[in-house]
Amino acid sequence: MADTSQTQTAGPQWLGRAVLYALLVVFAVYYLMPLFVMITTSLKTLDDIRAGNLVALPEEISFAAWVKAWGTACTGVECNGLKGNFLNSVSFVVPAVIISTLVGAFNGYVLTMWRFRGSDVLFTLLLLGCFIPFQVILLPMAQTLGYLGIANSIPGLIFVHVVYGLAFTTLFFRNFYVTVPSDLTKAARIDGAGFFTIFWRIILPLSPAIIVVSVIWQFTQIWNDFLFGVVFSSGERQPITVALNNLVNTSTGIKEYNVDMSAAIIAGLPTLFVYVVAGKYFLRGLTAGAVKG
Repeated sequence: MADTSQTQTAGPQWLGRAVLYALLVVFAVYYLMPLFVMITTSLKTLDDIRAGNLVALPEEISFAAWVKAWGTACTGVECNGLKGNFLNSVSFVVPAVIISTLVGAFNGYVLTMWRFRGSDVLFTLLLLGCFIPFQVILLPMAQTLGYLGIANSIPGLIFVHVVYGLAFTTLFFRNFYVTVPSDLTKAARIDGAGFFTIFWRIILPLSPAIIVVSVIWQFTQIWNDFLFGVVFSSGERQPITVALNNLVNTSTGIKEYNVDMSAAIIAGLPTLFVYVVAGKYFLRGLTAGAVKG
């Protein structure tokens, strides 16, 4: 009787797992289908695109569209491809991510380990920055960039993204540092460690997980930003998102869907690479306290 009951129980369990995996496969295919179409279209010739259908594999694999998207595609009046705009994005995304992460770590350290009168009010005001729409700050930010003399420049884009990202990075680090025992800083003070020594030698070495969270978040938000790029830059200083929009919406000549798809993949590769390499650390950082407190 025992063997029969176990067999009867195993049957429904096996069926349930089969249904679950089947649903997961369907959802995965549905989710990945746009990426599949983009990759296959980017590897097709124009004749292949016209003769085939959307999900058909390329008759002949060609990287000509990738080469053109990178080096010779028109992104407006210029036909220099995405290469220059890609380097523009790198030149302001990397400094903005580093600065906003370090300042956010310092803010979180101060708001958690060195409480002062009004610290809770200040933290609340910083939190409000997470909910301010981009459009609200366009005119004030444009005036500020003009006063500072960095309008329409790479330093200006760095400044904009650092300022807008500080609310998020401060939130991440503050909520992580809340979980750090205060005895560590008290013991360090007794041993004679000062304000900055505690931060550099004790707090930051404990923060790799939340640093990864901040870096991934900021990198993704800044690299994918279009509004700030199109408003606060022009010409040769535009980021890759603006150049991609100009390339896709070019209305002269033959519509080259393979070049458009190649350009879109090139623009998305850095964020995809970051998530593939550091995605598991992102989850670890979140569960380590990034959204607690």
